[in-house]
Amino acid sequence: MRPVRLSVVTAAATVAALTAVTGCSEKSDAKASDGAVSVTAKDDSCEVSKKEFPAGHVELAIENKGSKVTEVYLLFPDDRIVSERENIGPGTKQKLTAEVKAGDYEIACKPGMKGDGIRQKVTVTGGKAAKRSPEMDKAVADYRTYVQAQADETLPKVKIFTAAVQAGDIEAAKKAYADSRIGWERTEPVAESFGDIDPKVDLREDGLEKGQKWTGWHTLEKALWQDKKIGAAEKTLATTLITDLTAWQKRVGKADISPTSMANGAKELLDEVATGKVTGEEERYSHTDLVDFKANVEGAQKSYELLKPVASKNDPKLVAELDKQFAALNKLLDKYRKSPASYEFTSYDKVGKAERKELSDGVNALAEPLSKLAAAVVK
Repeated sequence: MRPVRLSVVTAAATVAALTAVTGCSEKSDAKASDGAVSVTAKDDSCEVSKKEFPAGHVELAIENKGSKVTEVYLLFPDDRIVSERENIGPGTKQKLTAEVKAGDYEIACKPGMKGDGIRQKVTVTGGKAAKRSPEMDKAVADYRTYVQAQADETLPKVKIFTAAVQAGDIEAAKKAYADSRIGWERTEPVAESFGDIDPKVDLREDGLEKGQKWTGWHTLEKALWQDKKIGAAEKTLATTLITDLTAWQKRVGKADISPTSMANGAKELLDEVATGKVTGEEERYSHTDLVDFKANVEGAQKSYELLKPVASKNDPKLVAELDKQFAALNKLLDKYRKSPASYEFTSYDKVGKAERKELSDGVNALAEPLSKLAAAVVK
């Protein structure tokens, strides 16, 4: 779930948690490549060095000169996401490599990670698409198959969950809740790229914009664990969740997917862990954060493994580091499994401060090299 609005307490915690994630890449990202588009994000402006650039691979060299954690998006005119970089801390720099075709786009900076952002219109010229090797084409095709399979497997699990809600069976609904979210969490950046589905199914209450109706999993999570009751409203919300996720299932296989969007999506999944799972914000009522955590890591690792043949040729040192850090983080998560290879994990409210710090450090150690994957696959 992309965070939209943060409370004062949550914002402070998030900035602290993200300092290592965003700051650790500052040195490596400090120098932009020739031809890069510089994006300077401030609290009240979004400055872009070029309003026109050629089709192919574009590098956004981003610097946050504001006082708030920000996000930067490259958007289609209809608000679909081409690529994004979230959680850019004040005073830090990041690089974002994306694949673009000729046409009109917008670059958006979102200070405070909320709202529509401050936008600049840009134009991509020329008719030449980015060159792809047969290995890259295969990676994209295989990933498209993977995300479709995840959506196809999710719907039956969600129907088990919503059937329990509609039957008024609180315990059965609780039991089915976390399992119904695994496929979504593995592939969330693809769903987020559409722009309209994620806010309907995976928004937390404190992420609501003014006038926005709260729907989705977390409305039902709150009813089950905090309110401990299922009424007519919850049964209607269960039906709406099925409708919205069925729309996702039908659209996900047609998403715009490129090698760079796969690589950036893997990094986004680690950002999801840093801002929601490690802090305990995502599943604040059910405390099933570690299930989401594991699914996010699995989704990121799937993208990486599919891109690994290309990345291995271009940057073997990066691949060695990513292999090491994925193994370390998975080993760390295995400590909280209730049994080997199961998807039952320790309730996150039972995970102490020191253990959460250890998990955060593991995420940070992986996030830094993972932020370089997109550049490695287009060298």
